[in-house]
Amino acid sequence: METYQLDQVEIRVLGALIEKQALTPDAYPITLNALLGACNQLTSREPVMQLAEADLAQALDSLIQRKLVAERLPAGSRVAKYEHRLPYEWNIDGARQAALAILALRGAQTAAEIRTRSGRLYGFRDVDEVETALNALADKYPPLTMKLERQPGEREARWIHLLGEAPAVADLPGTAPDESALHIRIATLEQQLAELVERVGRLEALQASINSR
Repeated sequence: METYQLDQVEIRVLGALIEKQALTPDAYPITLNALLGACNQLTSREPVMQLAEADLAQALDSLIQRKLVAERLPAGSRVAKYEHRLPYEWNIDGARQAALAILALRGAQTAAEIRTRSGRLYGFRDVDEVETALNALADKYPPLTMKLERQPGEREARWIHLLGEAPAVADLPGTAPDESALHIRIATLEQQLAELVERVGRLEALQASINSR
């Protein structure tokens, strides 16, 4: 199983594509210009980015190679359009897809914050439904999300996505360095283990094929 070592631009692209699929279904898949605008949006984004077309094109090429994004050329159109393929590659949709998109677009948040900020992206009934979606993402192998330890003075624990390099402790205000660093390190090791297991499986299959000849 492939690990999710995406860079910040690739993560922003996936989050923006999920969002636009839900908010503007009639205009989805979307053009490069529309995607650029969504990635550079000043609201509901953390951090705010100022990407150039070249940055976006490079990220799209990488995501297409990973089969996480597809390029479409509608009949009669000269302009390519783009869509994500997460239901096929990661087997996620609905609540799980929405929760992951909000984390990808806005950083570490509590389940209550995700519900409040979901807007038209997905109609979460309550915080429990958000927690269910986040736990389902965390249970994937490798995990897509991780719950941080609740810190003193905080009412709820926050969640982060694990699509790319784990964020530095300094980027997570109020998080205890020792605990968060340990959890992040464990998640990273789990991802590396999954890659090694996949490689060993391929080698064993190859050896079995050679031995049967």
